[in-house]
Amino acid sequence: MARPTAQLESCAARRIEQDMKGHLRLVAGIIALMSLLPLAALSQSSPPGLAAPATASAAPLPDEQLDQLTAPIALYSDPLVGQILMAATYPLEVVEAQRWLQDPANAALKGDVLTAALQQQSWDLSVKSLVPFPQILQMMDTNLEWTERIGDAFLAQQDAVMDSIQRLRHRAAAAGSLTSTPQQTVSIEDQDIEIEPPGPDMVYVPYYDPSMVYGPWPWSDYPPFYLLPPPGVVVLGGLAIGFGFGFPILGPFWGWHHWDWPRHRLDLDGGRVPVRAGYWEHDASHRRGVPYRNASVAARYRGESAAAPRDVRGFPGAAGAATGAAASERGAGITPRETPTRVAPANLRTAPSAFESFAEGARVRDQAARGAASRGAPAPRPGPSARGGGAHHR
Repeated sequence: MARPTAQLESCAARRIEQDMKGHLRLVAGIIALMSLLPLAALSQSSPPGLAAPATASAAPLPDEQLDQLTAPIALYSDPLVGQILMAATYPLEVVEAQRWLQDPANAALKGDVLTAALQQQSWDLSVKSLVPFPQILQMMDTNLEWTERIGDAFLAQQDAVMDSIQRLRHRAAAAGSLTSTPQQTVSIEDQDIEIEPPGPDMVYVPYYDPSMVYGPWPWSDYPPFYLLPPPGVVVLGGLAIGFGFGFPILGPFWGWHHWDWPRHRLDLDGGRVPVRAGYWEHDASHRRGVPYRNASVAARYRGESAAAPRDVRGFPGAAGAATGAAASERGAGITPRETPTRVAPANLRTAPSAFESFAEGARVRDQAARGAASRGAPAPRPGPSARGGGAHHR
């Protein structure tokens, strides 16, 4: 049951104080990364911490880097956050879905016709579920390097990513930014903040400046990333969260999963779509040969994705749908959240205030272009890079 706003802010303040005590014990730093960019591209300004590593690393990301990654989406509704994080683990399919939407005939599809068209595609269910939100899909494609990073972080550190989202939501609540509105319902349960659409028929995407909405940012060397809003959307300054037009819910591609915040799980709900009830598991067959950046994740899925590179260029239909494992036992035996143990790497580096696609993102786009060409489709146009800082609003 939702508590009054005053209690929500008070609980958020206590949560932040506890988190900050833990943060003071961390040794600040990041992993020294090697870029795969050609020499000509190295002359460009590359966001530190986002350069593509030559080899996968097993070291987990510390809180400051996770908060930097999750800041642009932490205040989205729970269902959208889940769809974004799952889809981010399949970056090549995100690119293909965005290119599919660039066809005016596909972009004009609505309702049952769009549902039927999406059911013919081989993409993972999470990617299909973002097509009704073209602005989100475009954002993930434009900022493909971020998409890969947050997707791989979710695979390697799901607990820590979920903690980061809750940590930022409590900050926003304590700052007075996160409240229930006609476009969203904010509630707190067992110290976890949940954000849901206000009704069953419409979803609103929030737009906000992460450098302001969370109050004073605790990581000066890792300012929160800022995603430029789509054309025509004006982001208000300060603590305000704005909303554009609502997006109608597309039945088969909505309401098929839910967060179990206390147990750090993303559970699938069977019945409405062809998935088995239980916790979400990554399907490596939809990775399409894109390498994993975390060594332990790469080892975990090496066998499943061994044949994937041969599918990259032609985008053949992938066999298998998203599946779950053990049924959820939601509500029974819930234990309090425990902060995962993390290793803080060394050497702090500053970070930019906006996302920029380069390195691995450019390579994935090139693969998508070849895949489209092999099927006789027009080659995709390269997406623009989002540039600018938190103070740059349209």
